Amino acid sequence: MKRTFEDCFSELQTDMVDICLEYVDDRADEIYIYCCNENGMLTSDYFYNIDGNILMKNKLNDLSTNDIEYNISIERQGIILDILIKDIEEIEALCLKYKREIPTEIKLIYNVKENSLKAEYKYENVWSDDPEKLPQDVVEEWFEEIKLKFR
Repeated sequence: MKRTFEDCFSELQTDMVDICLEYVDDRADEIYIYCCNENGMLTSDYFYNIDGNILMKNKLNDLSTNDIEYNISIERQGIILDILIKDIEEIEALCLKYKREIPTEIKLIYNVKENSLKAEYKYENVWSDDPEKLPQDVVEEWFEEIKLKFR
């Protein structure tokens, strides 16, 4: 059976979720993945909900109730980010191949317990029209927005 655009696109999103789930040793309630492909700049980041605590990838061991130590080494974080960037590149190539619009922003929320994925896509510029804004600013805004939901 021939694979469709949707099959390939879903497979790339699944790869993103899988690598971020592996990073946290399958011990998270939700995974938040941010991807940006705007004006030739590719960037990605990820953070987690663990027991109602919203944590950036480098802060997983800051949980006071946590008796588990996560491997949050810079090297490991870099490997994950490299894989996410590769997936963004593959999404771009896939969109070009199928003559589809390339998303400038993808926000993925994966609920581990429910095995469900929510995705939000944007196709217009998100940050590059603002001379003061960087992609990391968008990630931080989303992170803070999610944190507010859990207070």
